[in-house]
Amino acid sequence: MPYAHGSHAGTARRLRALDAPTMTTDASSLVVGAEGSVTFPVPSFVIEHDRGLILFDTGFAPRFYDDPVGYFGELANVLRIRTHPGQRLDRQLASLGFDTEDVTHVVLSHGHSDHAGGLGLFPRAEMIVGPGELEWARSPNRASARYFRWSEDLAPVEPQRWTVVNGPAHDVLGDGSIIVLHTPGHTPGQLSLVVRLPSQTIVLTGDTVHLREGLDRLAPYPYDWDPQLAVRSLERLALLERSGHRLWIAHDPHDWSRFEPLTPHC
Repeated sequence: MPYAHGSHAGTARRLRALDAPTMTTDASSLVVGAEGSVTFPVPSFVIEHDRGLILFDTGFAPRFYDDPVGYFGELANVLRIRTHPGQRLDRQLASLGFDTEDVTHVVLSHGHSDHAGGLGLFPRAEMIVGPGELEWARSPNRASARYFRWSEDLAPVEPQRWTVVNGPAHDVLGDGSIIVLHTPGHTPGQLSLVVRLPSQTIVLTGDTVHLREGLDRLAPYPYDWDPQLAVRSLERLALLERSGHRLWIAHDPHDWSRFEPLTPHC
């Protein structure tokens, strides 16, 4: 098995995606060999558990939602970004009845700015990150540097609040309900998240894969840190799906339709 959990494993109460900005680009920029244009969401997820409130990713920095052009410049128009101030994570959590200080854990799939920008909103949370991710975010190669905003997103988090996953899997709460998987390739520390619910088990893939076509063809992202490792991680996800897990590919718009009861649009 790709990871182990017994029949005694616990469950989370609820998983839902938060309302997400969208971008539009050529599919070939998300999956090698893909064709056409795609409008894709840039989401975060909230998991309610009796022992805590867990986030998977934190979206962009708060200022992005108020002024995407100020954040991205002309690139905001090139990517046809659609967002609004209500999509800031703190505002969405408030609408659900939560405070930012209620968040006990943040699982960071990786350090790119569309996933790590909201870390500063959660001053009491334990931050879970993959091996080598912080080092890579601090000093990426030239091709990857544009995806990180180290000083703004990651550097302000106090060192003692980081928990680095050392191994292929990490049990967040110790009951088997929420399991972090190290699925490297996109970045050194790329993480996926297994969420065991009463009725199903869902794997949040982060950027281990961007579109379902990438999983179907075992085709990586064109700018992965290590394409060979990325394909191995795709194979691991495919094995999980064959074993009965439901994969939620976060940037794939069709997966949002498949998981409609757990999205903010239902």
